[in-house]
Amino acid sequence: MFELSITFLSAITATFFAAGLVKGVTGMGLPTVAMGILGVLTSPLTAASLLIAPSSVTNLWQLFAGPSFVPLLRRFWPMMTAVVAGTMLGSAWLASGDTGATTKGLGATLVFYSAYALIGRPLRVPAAMEPWLSPVIGAATGLVTGSTGVFVVPAVPYLQALGLAKDDLVQALGLSFTVSTVALAASLGLRNAFEGGNLALSVLAILPALAGMWTGQVLRDRIAPATFRRWFLVCLLLLGAEMCLWPR
Repeated sequence: MFELSITFLSAITATFFAAGLVKGVTGMGLPTVAMGILGVLTSPLTAASLLIAPSSVTNLWQLFAGPSFVPLLRRFWPMMTAVVAGTMLGSAWLASGDTGATTKGLGATLVFYSAYALIGRPLRVPAAMEPWLSPVIGAATGLVTGSTGVFVVPAVPYLQALGLAKDDLVQALGLSFTVSTVALAASLGLRNAFEGGNLALSVLAILPALAGMWTGQVLRDRIAPATFRRWFLVCLLLLGAEMCLWPR
């Protein structure tokens, strides 16, 4: 049992270091990488529980790193409200204990996102569509978040399609990720889906996540971001396909 615990702890440390590394280089991807790898090692519910603390810390860092928090909150509050509602509904699936279905759902989400990011054409959303489309995208993102623990689809492609300035886009992604993480934590807590040991491990995972994020920021100037992102997405696609075909 002791050896198994050490092995699992080492896997968690390596996973969150790698996830932080990806976020440090690309500005995103920590929850996606962590859920993808941990979803192979354990149930998606356990993986989502471990994700909460490191994701919250890194997302808050990203959210408050820019100057546009209040304007972005005023602009996207309908979307964020819908994210919370969708997550509360979707978490019933994640907390149900049906690990085969949730693993397949997680794998399908990873495949869709990585395939779109690799071959999809950049989209543009007209300003006139934003008032009604933002809540729809928020609800869909919440449902995916609640049922799989991954909160990049469809929020990330949508925010990228709005034509935001670079700094505003990074901060808007931080806002979406932060709200999604808090909503996921709250919904799982209300369903009594947390285990004390998982929360403790989640807090411990903050350190390797921050170390990986710092390392990724150092490497950003030495590695072509486009090349790194391409191979990251290819690996993510293969990982998602494996989860769809051979769920645990």
